[in-house]
Amino acid sequence: MFRVSTSESGYTLAELAHLLGTGYRGDPSRRLSRLATLKSAGQGDLSFLGNPRYARQLRSCKASAVIVDAASAEGAPCDCLIADDPYLTYARASQLFALLDDGELFDTDQPEGSGTGYSVHPTAVVSDQAVLGAGAVVGACSVIGPRVAIGSGVRVGANCVIGADTRIGADSRLYPGVTLYHRVSIGERAVIHGGAVIGADGFGFAFDGRRSVKIAQLGGVRIGDDVEIGAGTTVDRGALDDTVIGDGVKIDNQVQIAHNCVVGEGSIICGCSALAGSTTLGRYCVIGGGVGIIGHLEITDGVTVSAMSFVSRSIKRPGVYSSGTLLQETREWKKNSLRLQNLDTLSKRVRELESRLEALDGPRSGPAD
Repeated sequence: MFRVSTSESGYTLAELAHLLGTGYRGDPSRRLSRLATLKSAGQGDLSFLGNPRYARQLRSCKASAVIVDAASAEGAPCDCLIADDPYLTYARASQLFALLDDGELFDTDQPEGSGTGYSVHPTAVVSDQAVLGAGAVVGACSVIGPRVAIGSGVRVGANCVIGADTRIGADSRLYPGVTLYHRVSIGERAVIHGGAVIGADGFGFAFDGRRSVKIAQLGGVRIGDDVEIGAGTTVDRGALDDTVIGDGVKIDNQVQIAHNCVVGEGSIICGCSALAGSTTLGRYCVIGGGVGIIGHLEITDGVTVSAMSFVSRSIKRPGVYSSGTLLQETREWKKNSLRLQNLDTLSKRVRELESRLEALDGPRSGPAD
């Protein structure tokens, strides 16, 4: 059976080729301790060529090994991992090197629970009714509520709070400072970054003529497998039904997902975007940075919305959609903005002029045969 050496930091060339499913050329025992760009790489580093525009940098690269396709391997000045898709292989390699840092980030210092298969920092508070799986790690000052189920291999960073009746699937990671309210369900291999808040109340009120009366948010949040949620992002719980994030969804930093939203599997939502309540986003959509989507809309599968767009109606067909105006010098933008305010008046004047012309000349005919 193939085994990865743990006596030194990093991986050998042969180990990486096995773990990444690539071929290799060079010294199988060469040890690689970090990833670096072609321009900055040095001895002990692994780099990659994912874009042919950087081929010139490959020729002068000082890395110990590079990830390249078969055609580029001929010109590489060092050992190679040979992959059909070097950029995708680099992405997978980055996950392997990230594991080298996890020991420090999720270190429990003085683990408790000896013989139980999990580790809990002595300053953490874990309910007697919580269940921790084998290999789970709970960091300093974290709080785990009653009836919480934490799967095997889950790592909970320092200062996390996990509310009652929450479930976290195997091999998921909560970075320091994550807050999960009650009745949140998270699938396997999820990654949630610091400052994220999952399961806070949705923004629901009814007006009685004098004041806003809060609508209690009685639903939960369900998050699928292989989901990543960025730092400072908020996913609100549902009013009655759950807010749902599908498998493989990737959500950037500082995104707002309001109550009762449904985000289809494989979709990507970039930073500072906001989905208002009861938005349904299809599968494999891409929402650019700073996009605003008003509530109760349906966006079909395979839709891309460009950055800073405002979505005010449902989108029924796949494609690329944009709104707003292009960047201009401020003085030009001001003049054009004033003209935009007169568009309705201009349109009416054009229709009036067309009516007058028809009255004078008769209806316009099409082109001569």
